[in-house]
Amino acid sequence: MTTMVATTVPGTRINWVRYAALAAKILLFGLLLSALIWPDLSGIKGKASTARLIVYPIGAMALPLWWWAYGRTRSKLHAGFPWRADLLMTLPWLIDLIGNRLNLFDTVSWWDDAMHFILWGLLTAGVLIAFAPPTLSRGLTAFVALGFGATAAVVWEVGEYFAFIRNSSELPTAYTDTLGDLALGTLGALLAGLILYQTRRPG
Repeated sequence: MTTMVATTVPGTRINWVRYAALAAKILLFGLLLSALIWPDLSGIKGKASTARLIVYPIGAMALPLWWWAYGRTRSKLHAGFPWRADLLMTLPWLIDLIGNRLNLFDTVSWWDDAMHFILWGLLTAGVLIAFAPPTLSRGLTAFVALGFGATAAVVWEVGEYFAFIRNSSELPTAYTDTLGDLALGTLGALLAGLILYQTRRPG
């Protein structure tokens, strides 16, 4: 009697994270293209749409461009392209666009606060996976997460102010809203760093 043994050919396992990252980018660029074609339906008209059409592609392509120009030959953190980090660094831009397209920022009272907390967490986790060595201690991981998250949150709020808030009806409440957004973004980044530290610890 012949016994048949199932074998797995190396490299045939489907990398779902890679496909999810590529799908997220395709959907993101599709939404950006539709915003150019039908600006009234984009959900970002009057909300620094031109700046978003520039910044969001840069944000989504920052890691692939860095990897192509520098990371392939110099990075010691990965044997291949860090698809998990790429997905995490793409999702914030995509989720923000979807939220604007569905008008959730203006119709759901807690949506904006939740997005600052969650999306900054996702972005920070992606940056840490891509650029921070997994051997960092808990304290250093939290320090790096806070450094990136808080800095990115400040840059975002300054950009929002100059792009559209200073000339909008939101100006009277901008100070309070900005403080809340900065706090939530920083907390989201810190939590992402602590969770990532736990998941990266050797068994």
